[in-house]
Amino acid sequence: MGRIAKTCLRSMLKGVNSVMGMVGIAMILYSLWMIRVWQRGMDGPSDVDADSNGLWFIYTFLGSGVTLCVITFLGHISADCAHGYCLSCYMVIIISLLLLEAAMTADILLNSDWEKDLPEDPTGRFHDFEDFVKSNFDICKWIGLLITLAQGLSILLAVALRTLGPNHGFYYNYDSDEDYAPERLPLINNKAQPPPYVNVISDPRFATNNNTWNANK
Repeated sequence: MGRIAKTCLRSMLKGVNSVMGMVGIAMILYSLWMIRVWQRGMDGPSDVDADSNGLWFIYTFLGSGVTLCVITFLGHISADCAHGYCLSCYMVIIISLLLLEAAMTADILLNSDWEKDLPEDPTGRFHDFEDFVKSNFDICKWIGLLITLAQGLSILLAVALRTLGPNHGFYYNYDSDEDYAPERLPLINNKAQPPPYVNVISDPRFATNNNTWNANK
C-alpha cells in the first residue's frame, strides 16, 4: 500500500512540476524571439547601442525561463530520489521562489512608482510586454495564479513524499529489507560446519572397515 501511495505522489509531483517547466520553455522561446527582433533592428538604423545594457529585460526574461526549467528538472529528479535530501533542497528552492514572487508582487501593488526603480529599456521590449499584460490582464492573472498554485502543490506533495520515507522502489524491486535478509546476514543463519576429519571418523563404513581389520589380526 505504501509503495502505491509513493508512486501516486511521484506522478502527481511530476505533473504539477511540469507546469513550471512549460512556463519556463515559453519564456525561453519568447526571449529568443525578442533577441531575434533586436538583432534585426540592429541591422538597420537603430538608437540602441550593441554594447549598452539595453538588453537587461531580455536577459532577465531568458534567465527566469532557464531557472524554471532547471527547477523542473530538479523536481523530477527529487521525485525519484531515494533520499529526502533532494526533496528538502527542492522545497527550499520553491519556497524561496515563492517569497521572491510575493515580494515583487507586493512592490508592484504598494509602490506606484515601481517602474522608476528599473533601468531604462531602449529596446522597448519591456514596454511592449507591459502593454500586453495590461491588455490581457485577466488571462495573465489566471496564468499567475496557476503558477503559484502549482508551486504550492509541489511543496505539499514533496512534504508528503518525504514523510513516507525513502523510496527503495527506484533502486530495488522490493518493499522491505526482509526479503534479502539471508543474503545480507549470511553469518547469522549459517551454522558452524564440523571439520572434515570429524565426518570421516564418524562414518559408519569407516568404522566397519576398522573392526574387520582388527578381527583379521
